[in-house]
Amino acid sequence: MPLALCCMSHSPLLNLPGPPQDLLDDVNAGIAQAREFVRAYQPELVVIFSPDHYNGFFYKVMPPFCIGMHANGVGDFGTQAGPLDVAEGIAADCAKAILGAGIDVAVSASMDVDHGTVQPLEKLFGAATSHPVIPIFINAIAAPLGPLHRCRALGTAVGEFLATLDKRVLLIGSGGLSHSPPVPTLESAHPAVWARIVNGEPMNPEQLQARQRAVIDAAKSFAAGRSNLAPLNPAWDQHFLEIVDGGHLADLDGWSNTFVIHEGGSSAHEIRTWVAAFAALATAGPYRTTVRYYKQAAELIAGFAIRTAATSQ
Repeated sequence: MPLALCCMSHSPLLNLPGPPQDLLDDVNAGIAQAREFVRAYQPELVVIFSPDHYNGFFYKVMPPFCIGMHANGVGDFGTQAGPLDVAEGIAADCAKAILGAGIDVAVSASMDVDHGTVQPLEKLFGAATSHPVIPIFINAIAAPLGPLHRCRALGTAVGEFLATLDKRVLLIGSGGLSHSPPVPTLESAHPAVWARIVNGEPMNPEQLQARQRAVIDAAKSFAAGRSNLAPLNPAWDQHFLEIVDGGHLADLDGWSNTFVIHEGGSSAHEIRTWVAAFAALATAGPYRTTVRYYKQAAELIAGFAIRTAATSQ
């Protein structure tokens, strides 16, 4: 069966006070177009490639890739908490097929996922549990990172596995594009934050509220030009979008990790989810992107993009 795809940025600020209504209306109009594309496709299974922001994966053990055979939303930034409807058997078979293709992928029988996974599902379907899903984590923020071409190889292996199923499968890539939100690092984190990003120590309600306020304040400062966060780079964003629109995914193999950070910012490696999703789509044949949305959204601290695509076979 042919495959379909929807890649989209995510942002905690879509669910927080602060962004102007005209920006939210513009973004939501783009999401509505994607939602209509997905509704018309009527997927029977969703495979979502997504990052994590130290809510489910920590430096205690940080795999480059991981497939969830069970998954639970942590409920951060206003997203749905609780278990997802994971297609356990298909997820396990997918992991075996990917390993058989020579891609080292971990598995989780108890994966925690954050807004990077849950928000796109909610935006596209109204609820994160409306469709059977296979969540595939791609590390995009916790250095060191592997080469970008391994994400393309992962996606290709996933696409080849999906070809063995008699199902309409929607591929989702969640994240990007250029952005440098205030995400902690091992080198910069103070002891309490270090304990969280290494050992996964939970935050109390006061800490959660403080993190939420910090995100809101950071976005306000960034939009007002009073921030030391790296600026958005719409030219680089458009170059990336032209590559995926044209199906020239191999061109991305030459992008070093240093280049991605220099051009797109500290969290621009979330494009890895797009690379994997488009690579999976490409295994089914030539594709054409349809919904082509982009917004330089300083109030969301993101170059916010949406792409939908389908194969013709």
